[in-house]
Amino acid sequence: MAFRLHLLTSIFLLFSGLAHGQTLSLKPFKDDLFAYPAILSSENNGAYMVVDYRELRDINARDKVPESRARAQYVDTGVRKVQQDLSLKTGAGNVRHVAVGRTQGAGIIVLYLHGQGGSRKQGADDFTFGGNFNRIKNLMAGNGGLYLSPDFSDFGDTGAAQIAALIGHYAERSPVAKIFVTCGSMGGALCWKLAARKDTGGRIDGLLLLGSLWNESFFSSPAFKRRVPVFFGQGSRDPVFPVEKQEAFFRSILAKSKTYPARFVRFETGTHGTPIRMTDWRGTLNWMLSKAP
Repeated sequence: MAFRLHLLTSIFLLFSGLAHGQTLSLKPFKDDLFAYPAILSSENNGAYMVVDYRELRDINARDKVPESRARAQYVDTGVRKVQQDLSLKTGAGNVRHVAVGRTQGAGIIVLYLHGQGGSRKQGADDFTFGGNFNRIKNLMAGNGGLYLSPDFSDFGDTGAAQIAALIGHYAERSPVAKIFVTCGSMGGALCWKLAARKDTGGRIDGLLLLGSLWNESFFSSPAFKRRVPVFFGQGSRDPVFPVEKQEAFFRSILAKSKTYPARFVRFETGTHGTPIRMTDWRGTLNWMLSKAP
């Protein structure tokens, strides 16, 4: 009974805050530190951008220990007060996951799906990738949202079923939440599978592919038909997934529909992990919130 009253109150407050057609917009968190260093070029009204990236500045000067520990000004660990390590029983197996923020009555839910060799701990690490995971945790906690970083069995149908169950579980507890799925590297295989499923393809509100792969099955998916926004972040020197192929896929989306909500940020000289470190969470998610179906 208490859960139901709390949920109803949360929904009422959220609807009140979004009355009169207002769109949820994330409040700033360390925007000056995480802003793109410089835009080298831009096309299609910002749909395609080339961003300046320099290892000496963006890793060595930003990290106290390069690639291991961001400097203190990039991180606020107070967010750990609203962080939990949980396990959800699903028909596809138990799904261990880190949850940060509101596990019920959230206005926005963001998931991060790791790549090969990763775990739920990667997306919850405050100090790696220049503190960028700490930023998304704080953005969700500070904006009445929920951030999820789960484990999953594989990058195939079982993994997709586990993540779909996780999404369904939290969507039920936050029925008006906008849901965005971020996929790093090989995790992108799950992004495309979730887009293709009837349940998640009809429920998610945006996909973020960071140093990830492409899949033309997207064009026949429920998510594409709903015009779910898609963001691509890619390093120009990615040795795993060549930037040219991801750019070609991005342009093929616009070829299908010139007005499709898709964006591409190319980090010049960046490598495979660069987009996870450098993507501007707040700017990207606010754009997605404005375009969500």
